[in-house]
Amino acid sequence: MRKQKDEAILGPESAWWHKNRHADRRPILLARNRIKAAFRQFFEAEGFTEVECGQVQRSPGNETHLHAMEVHFRGTDGEASTRYLHTSPEFAMKKLIAGGEKRIFDFARVFRSRERGALHAPEFTMLEWYRTEEPYEALMTDCAKLLALAAETSGARTFNHRGYTCDPFADAERLTVAEAFERFAKIDLLATTPDGVPDRDLLYRAVVKAGMRVAQDDTWADLFSRVMIEKIDPHLGITRPTLLCEYPISEAALARPKPSNSLVAERFELFVCGVELANAFCELTDPLEQRQRFEKDMALKENIYGERYPIDEELLEALSFMPPTSGIALGFDRLVMLATQAPHIDDVMWTPFI
Repeated sequence: MRKQKDEAILGPESAWWHKNRHADRRPILLARNRIKAAFRQFFEAEGFTEVECGQVQRSPGNETHLHAMEVHFRGTDGEASTRYLHTSPEFAMKKLIAGGEKRIFDFARVFRSRERGALHAPEFTMLEWYRTEEPYEALMTDCAKLLALAAETSGARTFNHRGYTCDPFADAERLTVAEAFERFAKIDLLATTPDGVPDRDLLYRAVVKAGMRVAQDDTWADLFSRVMIEKIDPHLGITRPTLLCEYPISEAALARPKPSNSLVAERFELFVCGVELANAFCELTDPLEQRQRFEKDMALKENIYGERYPIDEELLEALSFMPPTSGIALGFDRLVMLATQAPHIDDVMWTPFI
């Protein structure tokens, strides 16, 4: 009788909190703690200040395909208001930069709806950091050091995921998006964005020629994403890390144009074992251009999903006071997965999303 009662209380053994399940996960979770502590020491040695950005914001961000969680509350006057759990600490951190901070980082808990899978959780940890008056190449150097530090701290000689292996100590391959499209899909990407304006029909014909499935209502952005997911991402970060850089302007809503080539933006993503780990920008600080990009993205979001989020007017005001800045967001849980060979993002979270 006692045994039956204990089993009823404990629930199925597959539950993350079950003693046997937790015992299996605990070494990974302790490795997570060690990696986080090592990263904090790294940033402190580099002269960074750790900040803690509020999770409840007036605007969760204005990217077309990111979906936020709403928060409803009442003020002292009883009036109902709607806020959002942030999808990134980016807006708040940029305001801190405008206020005078030079180097900052945040282990932020962030929230995104419509995301669930082995590499995705609706609530996860994003490590975000900013360097003022430094080019985004400085963030590439940071990534290399952090990959090696995560490996050293966890005792991993290689990172592994779904049969792919990557040497976290190896020099990263630097590849432009245009080079990746040509190499893996035989598509001249920049030819489909004459004068920096995406031409849907040009990319549509190129994708069809490459033998990929398409839909009649696919936009240029839809086609771009399909090629990335099916033809390019799986080849990145294999044997050594990949820095995929110089995205088309239309695919870098928060990045400034590259001075030597206005068709592309100063944006890069870090890939390891075919997994996207980080997304970085040389930040756009022109409030007028940023407003235009936000409004365009929200119009598209409303057309596709029937919803839009408010634009953060305070952020646009703050951009005018921001010095040249480079910023990056890294999926900390994903990095821990690779360093510990955990197969699912829930395995590296102390309390997974329910």
